[in-house]
Amino acid sequence: MEGVAAPSEAVRELVRRALDEDRAAEDATTLAVVPPSARAEARVLARAEGVLAGMPWALAAFRELDPAVGVLHALEDGAALAPGDEVLRLEGAARALLAAERVALNFLQQLSGVATLTRRAVAAAEGRLQVLPTRKTVPGLRDAQRHAVRAGGGVDHRRDLADQLLLKENHFALSGLSYAETVARAVAAAAGRVVGAEARSVEEAEAALSAGADYVLLDNFTPEELAAAVAELRSRHPRAVLEASGGLHPDDLVRLAGLGLDRVSLGALTHSPPALDLSLLLEPRGDAA
Repeated sequence: MEGVAAPSEAVRELVRRALDEDRAAEDATTLAVVPPSARAEARVLARAEGVLAGMPWALAAFRELDPAVGVLHALEDGAALAPGDEVLRLEGAARALLAAERVALNFLQQLSGVATLTRRAVAAAEGRLQVLPTRKTVPGLRDAQRHAVRAGGGVDHRRDLADQLLLKENHFALSGLSYAETVARAVAAAAGRVVGAEARSVEEAEAALSAGADYVLLDNFTPEELAAAVAELRSRHPRAVLEASGGLHPDDLVRLAGLGLDRVSLGALTHSPPALDLSLLLEPRGDAA
């Protein structure tokens, strides 16, 4: 199949580590019973509704063990899936397809779970809120999970600790300064980077914006508190970027979408998405010539 892009080196490296973890090159069962010349066709099928993500990682797993594997059909990340949909079809060395199966499915199922949950949140937001991920990602999978959030319609945000400055409760506790002075110190040190500040009250949000913060994170407010806070802050800072966070679930966005917030960040998108049900079926295709 033409047009299937080669995976990046970062994708290949992550896949290599996953294959090494699974000792895919030493697949004892497959080596014992499958002839080295055997070939097969592999089909990945959706067993549930969802959104696809993880195709570059899945393809890299198969290509790592069989560089000549043929890609006969592959959906793009972001595709909506229904039960029975064919996600991927390959033809290649049977041993390689078997050995790569679990790693490829692990990436597809986990990342499709992220994309599916994100799409659910985006739908609940009804275009009124940007849906952002957090840094609550599976160690080693941050960039893959953030890719999946984008596939589900989410928006990129602060990737890591050096990307932006985000003042949270513990920073304020340890700075030795007042709340407003802490924000001002961060703004002065930002060197052009975005500065955000967590606020637990309207007063703190007002202080953060007045001290130069680019946005405020209204943390653990109830919907009623958020409505009042947004109304008051908009009257004083009409262009302020207001974000909600704190234990939110995609279903909560239905209640938050009309409050006047700009965006919402959800750790649940990456720290606890249910895996999407996918399966891989193999059929023999004779021996290599």
